[in-house]
Amino acid sequence: QVQLVESGGGLVQAGGSLRLSCAASGRTFSSYVMGWFRQAPAKEREFVAAISQNNKITHYADSVRGRFAVSRDNAKNTVYLQMNSLKPEDTAVYYCAASRSPYSTVLVTTNGYDYWGQGTQVTVSL
Repeated sequence: QVQLVESGGGLVQAGGSLRLSCAASGRTFSSYVMGWFRQAPAKEREFVAAISQNNKITHYADSVRGRFAVSRDNAKNTVYLQMNSLKPEDTAVYYCAASRSPYSTVLVTTNGYDYWGQGTQVTVSL
């Protein structure tokens, strides 16, 4: 069992930056594929970014590629999402997720993940 706790959300003006963190409990964090998803009001949860267990593979949604960066520190049991050049359309609740996939890979669908955090709100104003 893994517990995930996101932090770092808030209100920022368009063009600004935020860094989200997701702290995981347990001693097997380095074995999990980690992902970030977001959900805006009245919309489905969508993939944002993912990172493999060993930091070697990352993948981004087209809408955030070049602006967001995912990273992880396995020694700290933490995954990060650096968000730059934020736009109003980035406004959403952001969730981190962990997958027990045994493969060194990234996953882009919600059903690939086994554990979810409670989410953190990101609001980008004009």
